[in-house]
Amino acid sequence: MSDTPAATAVEEPSAPAEGALTHRQILTVISGLMLGMLLAALDQTIVSTALKTIADELHGQTIQAWATTAYLITMTVTTPLYGKLSDIYGRRPLYLTAISIFLVGSLLCGIASSMYELALYRAIQGLGAGGLISLVFAIIGDITAPRERARYQAYFMSVWATASVLGPVLGGLFAGTDSFLGITGWRWVFLVNLPVALVALIVVTKVLHVPHKRVEHRVDYWGAATLTLAVVPVLLVAEQGREWGWGSVTSLIMYGLGLLGLASFVYVQRRMGDEALLPLRLFRHPTFSMANLLSFILGVGMFGGFASLPLYMQIVKGVSPTESGLTMLPMMVGIIVSATLSGRVISKTGRYRAFPIAGMGLLALALFLLGQLGTDSPLVLPMLMMAVFGLGLGLCMQTLLLATQSSVPLSDMGVASASSAFFRSIGGTFGTAVFLSILFTVVPDRIAAARAAAGLPQLPPGAGLDLNDTSFLNHLDPVNKRPILDGFSSAMDTVFIAGGFVMLVAFALVWFLKEVKLSDKSGTQRAAEEAAAAV
Repeated sequence: MSDTPAATAVEEPSAPAEGALTHRQILTVISGLMLGMLLAALDQTIVSTALKTIADELHGQTIQAWATTAYLITMTVTTPLYGKLSDIYGRRPLYLTAISIFLVGSLLCGIASSMYELALYRAIQGLGAGGLISLVFAIIGDITAPRERARYQAYFMSVWATASVLGPVLGGLFAGTDSFLGITGWRWVFLVNLPVALVALIVVTKVLHVPHKRVEHRVDYWGAATLTLAVVPVLLVAEQGREWGWGSVTSLIMYGLGLLGLASFVYVQRRMGDEALLPLRLFRHPTFSMANLLSFILGVGMFGGFASLPLYMQIVKGVSPTESGLTMLPMMVGIIVSATLSGRVISKTGRYRAFPIAGMGLLALALFLLGQLGTDSPLVLPMLMMAVFGLGLGLCMQTLLLATQSSVPLSDMGVASASSAFFRSIGGTFGTAVFLSILFTVVPDRIAAARAAAGLPQLPPGAGLDLNDTSFLNHLDPVNKRPILDGFSSAMDTVFIAGGFVMLVAFALVWFLKEVKLSDKSGTQRAAEEAAAAV
């Protein structure tokens, strides 16, 4: 029996076919893309550690959440728009535009003089970040064959994992520095992006020359407008709902606007057909629909865990923000190891379905184990559980993206890549808001129960603890401090267990993910063949 073309391609590497890039050429392109990914990934993690210090400096502690919300809104809304525009005009000009916008936004953030200014400039950053996150994987989809893609995507998982550790460390260092090179320390949280962005612009301009066949589409501006109406209220209530009250008049108005926006978006997408921002025909493919649903649930559990783990380390275990970032190293190692190994296996076998199944199981296991932590648990235990968490993430993220990309026509590669990032981002915002809401809702009762168990009197009405600023723990006597730590630990256990049940739902659903046969030809090869056939 003769070898299949796929087997021949693996066993007998030869001169690349028309439209194909060599391994060295692919790595050259990836070098530029990794710089762009580093910008977006690092910015999401470096700011969180320093935000309290920034808010103090800008006298805006009560409105600091808007700096995060503004960034999330513009990033989330523009993610699918970049995908569609790149299918029309090409990946390179859109990617360079995204880097440039992000660079300008970073510079403006570094010179902000008020919290409102910072929120506005963070929104500009988000306009660039939407492209940096979505276009990377669309470009990889263009230049690599599906069977080889997971191997190259592992590089980006490594960048993302590194940023998740490096970001909090750098954020803590900059926030704790009064001045560096004559500039206030916290401003370097944003200014550090400038040299990286400039290098990325130079490298991408030089190396990113991917053949592009223009897809004649109209830009779905009405789709973008209605998507904004659907997403913005949801993100606002997710970020502010705990302060507003989830059942308050303001929150109810946001729910209504979000539903109106969603209904309008679906109507517009139906009317636009193939010109739609997210063509509804793609959701008829069971693999596309299921992979995006799983990406949403993964975002809920992933970012919910990210929000809770540093709090456990900093509040319960008493480590600094910088040390908290370093304790996340096992998770980074887990992501890199599992993403790399699974990518190699997929490259050899062309099969990927087993990896998200195992990954969802590991994520659920890790969260349930984290839910057993106590105040006196050795520090090595959460670090080991983070390693398991990282292994699960590495197995899930790139394989779900691969499934999404492999289920659509070549002309929709940008839309498919953007949709995966979009649904994961929405899930992450929702998960962070819900899990933190659970935490701060139950923690007062848990502290009261811990005080009662310790035989301490309950605090009189009006003398409750201010949970908006936990720095008072540093000066509290051990007797009164212990019930607070126990209360926080118990409340965080509830959050982790809730996240575990969310991932159990994903584990049940992932079995219905159908495996699409992976081609051994890249997007550029397929485009070249289509062009030759049309002659």
